[in-house]
Amino acid sequence: MARLLDADILCTRIFDVADTIALETCRALIAKGGADIRRLSLRREGSEYIQLSDPPLRVELGTRPLAVGGAALEVKLSASLFHHGAISISLRVPVTRGSSLEELIPVADELYDSKALEALALEEVGKLRKLLEPTFETPHLWEQNEGYTVILVRELEGRPNAEEVLATPGLARLLLGEVKEKALSAGEEHEVLGHHYSYTPNDLTIVEWNAAFVYEPSGSEDIVDLLEIANAQLLELRYYDHVLDHELQRIYDVVGQKQGSLLASPWKRALRSQMQTLIELSEFLERVENALKIVGDVYLARVYEAGLQQLRIARWTEQVTRKHRLLMQTYGLLKGETDQGRALTLEAMVVFLILFEIVMALFRADH
Repeated sequence: MARLLDADILCTRIFDVADTIALETCRALIAKGGADIRRLSLRREGSEYIQLSDPPLRVELGTRPLAVGGAALEVKLSASLFHHGAISISLRVPVTRGSSLEELIPVADELYDSKALEALALEEVGKLRKLLEPTFETPHLWEQNEGYTVILVRELEGRPNAEEVLATPGLARLLLGEVKEKALSAGEEHEVLGHHYSYTPNDLTIVEWNAAFVYEPSGSEDIVDLLEIANAQLLELRYYDHVLDHELQRIYDVVGQKQGSLLASPWKRALRSQMQTLIELSEFLERVENALKIVGDVYLARVYEAGLQQLRIARWTEQVTRKHRLLMQTYGLLKGETDQGRALTLEAMVVFLILFEIVMALFRADH
């Protein structure tokens, strides 16, 4: 049974706090307080083929106490600030040296849905919002967040290779946080462990929808950073899906109202608001698409794309795009009807003026 000699559990909670964040202004504000802040950069071989258009800011927040498994642990906190309006809080939970993967399962299961962890992350987001709100465009705090967990292992007893680690009993249950069942079916094991990747015979990454296992003897955390970026994208897609649902419902309510008068369109204000929403959503979709570009088929790119697949980013993107298109079509129909109403109003005014001129001409002829 492999023992963990050097490992951490990295728990991330990501919050949507603004439409955009001015990162360089943030850097200046945080640097005044003496905090350690830097732009995220990838360093692993092949990372030059992954281009971040506006790399997030990473700031160290120090340590905080967190109750895990009935014990109070000191966990390291850091935050990542994204230009597209998200703040990610990462908590680094130390793993007791000598623990087995089996012993780690209940700890991971607790951390996956820890209310104490989420409360701590939310508290730190509150502090950052108070400090950085002047750099936010349209500040807000969406009530939902995105969580992800990475079990980062730098050293295992006996230094096993990737195939040996992959065959370790309990690995699939660790990623699922399955504490009730002592064994999974062969099909479920295959499903969970099927998304595994290795660059050398001695490293291993397994990506699941809610967690990942990263065995990285080199100590590189580039894969952890890429999975955080993918989850931040997922949060933004979920948030704008929520915005679109709200906007579509609002438009349906407006359309269902009674018609306006001949001289006033009932949809004028709604159209103006809808046009603003469409502009914002178009900018958002462009930011998401350009946030990270891959220009080569390298290992990091494959792991990142696996993360996108497991998080179902393509499905969320398709859903947001479809609703965005529906909103545009609705806008076009309402605008067309509004323009038609204006044309009819103008025609009515012309007819009225003609009749008025005829009446006046007849009146003058009688006198």
